[in-house]
Amino acid sequence: MARTGGSARATPGLDAVDFALDRGSPVPLYYQLAQQLEAAIEHGVLAPGNLLGNEIDLSTRLGLSRPTVRQAIQSLVDKGLLVRRRGVGTQVVHSQVKRPLELSSLYDDLEAAGQGPTTEVLRHELMAATADVAAALGLAEGAEVVVLERLRHTHDQPVAFLCNYLPAGLLPLDTPRLESTGLYRLLRSAGITLHSARQTIGARSATPGEAARLDEKEGAALLTMQRTAYDDTGRPIEYGTHIYRASRYAFDFRLLVRP
Repeated sequence: MARTGGSARATPGLDAVDFALDRGSPVPLYYQLAQQLEAAIEHGVLAPGNLLGNEIDLSTRLGLSRPTVRQAIQSLVDKGLLVRRRGVGTQVVHSQVKRPLELSSLYDDLEAAGQGPTTEVLRHELMAATADVAAALGLAEGAEVVVLERLRHTHDQPVAFLCNYLPAGLLPLDTPRLESTGLYRLLRSAGITLHSARQTIGARSATPGEAARLDEKEGAALLTMQRTAYDDTGRPIEYGTHIYRASRYAFDFRLLVRP
């Protein structure tokens, strides 16, 4: 495997990327380059706002032809990870969060992927459970529950709006702790063992309010998720209704053939 290099000027972001292109591989060089750039973006090595320079600089730096570099960049432009700006060059926009479909916390998944998650708590109060919330948590309608509304960011950009309901008195919660870590981590620290969940995934268009909150255009595609989580005794402990920016978020499935 031949490592690329060159003396052309490079941006600080690119200097941190250890490109390794195998010229003897049947995999096209443009595809190898695109995959390595995408991996660098997803893991935060190339952050939003980083410049890749123009095609001439990049092709010289990597020892590749301009058409090869152009094809790699275009594939990431098409995915929404890069943007070409006149007079500026090619710039990283954001990475798409690819989350495994399992019982895990969005905060933990983002942190593990090097996405630098931050949380803004929009609502934290007690309310009377509506019929759907009460049914999900196995409570009487009107019973007191805690409602949390949070906006989750990565690289200072909103990626998800999270609404969660918990039985009142389940565990002590305060806004500073909710802004510094994930809800499931707080549940675990309180001695609550998460065991299983029922989850429904869907999609719809953003309302004007949702679009403004998530920095999207009205009508943009959103992914939706409803989840009821249970502890190791089978008790429902959390009901969540979440929305995610489809431009920045994807669920990752692993499917097995039923015997």
